[in-house]
Amino acid sequence: MTSSHRPPQLVVETREIEPVDDLLAFTSPAAPLAWLRRGDGIVGVGTVGGYENGPALPPGFDRERMPSPADSWRWLAEGAVVDDPVDLPGTGLVAFGTLAFDARSTATSRLVVPQLVVGRHEGRSWVTRIRSESDLEAPELEPIPYGPYWSGTLGPGALDPAGYQVAVRAAVDAIARGELEKVVLARDLVGTIPAGADLRRLVRALAHDYPDTWTYAVDGLIGASPETLVTVSRGAVTARVLAGTIPRGTDAADDVEASATLAHSAKDIEEHRYAVQSVLDTLGPHVTGLRADAEPFTLELPNLWHLATDVAGEIADHASSLDLVAALHPTAAVAGTPTDAAVEAIRRLEPFDRGRYAGPVGWVDGDGDGEWAIALRCAQIGAGPTRGYAEFRDTIPVVAHAGAGIVAASDPETELLETRVKFRPIVDAIA
Repeated sequence: MTSSHRPPQLVVETREIEPVDDLLAFTSPAAPLAWLRRGDGIVGVGTVGGYENGPALPPGFDRERMPSPADSWRWLAEGAVVDDPVDLPGTGLVAFGTLAFDARSTATSRLVVPQLVVGRHEGRSWVTRIRSESDLEAPELEPIPYGPYWSGTLGPGALDPAGYQVAVRAAVDAIARGELEKVVLARDLVGTIPAGADLRRLVRALAHDYPDTWTYAVDGLIGASPETLVTVSRGAVTARVLAGTIPRGTDAADDVEASATLAHSAKDIEEHRYAVQSVLDTLGPHVTGLRADAEPFTLELPNLWHLATDVAGEIADHASSLDLVAALHPTAAVAGTPTDAAVEAIRRLEPFDRGRYAGPVGWVDGDGDGEWAIALRCAQIGAGPTRGYAEFRDTIPVVAHAGAGIVAASDPETELLETRVKFRPIVDAIA
């Protein structure tokens, strides 16, 4: 980014503290910032800076001329003064991020630099205070008592179950005509939660029920994603590709059979192959020693099985995690193949704006390292339906999405069932 007008320089100080058991207790009940897995991770409080690109920009601002998140972050990080003797993943200068799925989306893409970050990694805890050089003090580290338990509602949105099956048939027809090979179609649920709800309750429920996923909360987007988009740490690059899904069995024997069925499903293996090749092709120019599992393995989650492939390599061109996020997104696992044709099909067949659903979500540090997942099994709190907001005086609107990969052999009823299974984590947590 080229400009002589820099924001106030950021002053960053990280210090180790006594081990913290509950990171969520330190973030905001109304606007939590969190990135958690098995109790480790980071949470944030307040905002001292960042990046924003979306409808909140001033009228007449050319969004296409806006610097990329990666370039904006480099510019901001270069001017920061960082004191970080702890030197663990998530220490020092950090921003939480959530980016829109589609460049044409009306949703805002954001990087949020908190005033305070509390983290935990393998038994060690720390606090990072971030302020502009003109500020003398940063917020104190204070846990906030949890508010009461609450429940919300979710129901059919713009694309109901019958409409979704119609959309799947249209997608299969497009594949038969040779327009594309795969497309991931989503449907939506809309609802409300009580005004004033402590959103950390939702984050906590997801983290408890799905401990092996990335549980996240950024700018009202809350979810538990099983799919790593990309992780960059000290030159090492890793990713986990998920595509191909089957519900868990009702008992032990049925569950073993479900896993075996997925592992030998020609339809799911084909869908998975597209997703893996998409990641390998995209990472190739940026990564050396690129390697991937020869065959997918079945990944066990509480409510379903996924076909999964791990990918790894080493950075070759000084790319940051945000650079790789921009190159990878959208993957075949959430859009389809070829990418451009799949995104056009999604715009045509889905009667809603996905917003940040299936977009990148995660964090980046001052060196460009970071962890990014695909925003799945999630809900956007406060974005809600397109109808007026007058009816939401005592409640907050919520919208959730879930999708399935459509290929030539897809069956509409089976794909609908897959979306129901994928909705379960967020529906159960909200209800």
